[in-house]
Amino acid sequence: MAGMESEQYATEDVVELDQGNGTAAIVHLHGATVVSWKLRGEEILFCSKKAIFDNKKAIRGGIPIVFPQFGPWSLGPQHGFARIRKWKLVSTPMQDSRGNITAVFSLEDDKRTRELWDKKFKLVYTVSLWDKSLELNLKVLNRDESSFEYTTLMHTYFTTPDVTKTSVIGLKDLHFIDKVQDGAILTENRSEVIVNENYDRVYQNAPNEIVVNKVGNGEQKVIIKKTNFPDVGNGVEPMGRESSRDGRF
Repeated sequence: MAGMESEQYATEDVVELDQGNGTAAIVHLHGATVVSWKLRGEEILFCSKKAIFDNKKAIRGGIPIVFPQFGPWSLGPQHGFARIRKWKLVSTPMQDSRGNITAVFSLEDDKRTRELWDKKFKLVYTVSLWDKSLELNLKVLNRDESSFEYTTLMHTYFTTPDVTKTSVIGLKDLHFIDKVQDGAILTENRSEVIVNENYDRVYQNAPNEIVVNKVGNGEQKVIIKKTNFPDVGNGVEPMGRESSRDGRF
């Protein structure tokens, strides 16, 4: 799976964080979607060759932000509106004394969002690129007169040369919702989950550290460290690198 090519989108629509030595990240203002993260020249994220950068549709791949609803939504588009709205660049990429490069983005309610979801809010998204890691921080600020409920997640797509050899460690003994089996709630009994079949699962109350093996060029692993994101989801069809149940990819 190749990384993002700059000619796929207008340069004025993206923000690049560059550490040098082939380590860089690209954030598209449409959805504040991280569309590329390269580590020493190797792309870690998957973005479909069929991705459409028209600033209207959700970008197919990378790290889309889901808010205020995960999954089907009776009030609006699936996975909410955050991934299909243009975000504002609040702080341009800057390097601090620790060596990481950080950019800050924001999204606030407006007439269009209130037509769908009548709440006043502000999202602040901080993207920090380190020498060997990518740190993402999302703050949800309630500006409404009353409390509101929401779901949010970072819907990450990792690239891999062979998804059937990719595995996830850290899910043993967790309950999960299996959407392939009509939402059945099951328990994971494997210490290492190998992605060798059609998966669409949400693992509940997952530990704050999860390991994903054989991503990027197939020789790398990603250690996911999370805070205040209780669940972990994985969805994949191992038929091929460009396959999808609805044919989009």
